[in-house]
Amino acid sequence: FPYRMLKSSTANFDESHKLGEGGFGAVYKGYLPDGSEVAIKKLTVTSKHGELQFLNEVKAISNVQHRNLVRLLGCSTEGTERLLVYELLKNNSLENALFGPVEKPLSWETRHNILLGTARGLAYLHEDSQIRIVHRDIKPSNILLDEFYEAKIADFGLARLFESSHQLEVLTTKAAGTYGYMAPEYALNGQLSDKIDVYSYGIVILETVSGKRNRDRSLVDEVLEKISVCI
Repeated sequence: FPYRMLKSSTANFDESHKLGEGGFGAVYKGYLPDGSEVAIKKLTVTSKHGELQFLNEVKAISNVQHRNLVRLLGCSTEGTERLLVYELLKNNSLENALFGPVEKPLSWETRHNILLGTARGLAYLHEDSQIRIVHRDIKPSNILLDEFYEAKIADFGLARLFESSHQLEVLTTKAAGTYGYMAPEYALNGQLSDKIDVYSYGIVILETVSGKRNRDRSLVDEVLEKISVCI
């Protein structure tokens, strides 16, 4: 996409168009010439690491297609600017639904469906896609929700790609991700495998069921109590 068009569609990346912001840049609401709404991710590329993060996200998401993965529509690489254009998801993220400034009550059925959709997306990345992918940063803010609260995994900037399903485990010298969601063997020893996404997903389950952040000491006790009531 032409950079000038994306810049214009966000009113020069005005704060009123901003949907959110992360460690690698901000996301803005924009419009394509046909009037369709899109999410434009403007990456902060001030270092070699930022450039690699951009290239990694493009490579990862352009190689996969699944109903529970966010859809990349295109990008812009004019000059030093690095922008990614995604489908716009009406209900923001699971993070916003659970912990956002405006309360969005989620029924148990909706929570169950969100978790099920996330699991399906992860299973596809780990087992069914042509290039196996370990996401490395599964958390509520990276689980987006469409108008029907269908979950779609997003933000593949830290993803690790594997050519073969037989090689989904390596040692890495530097762990990447978000503390609180990182598996101990990965955070402490650099053991990278698809299991670290499963661990992160488990933390997401706890937060989704309890409605509390993982740093809350009462989280586990409350979840166990709710499970016992359901049983």
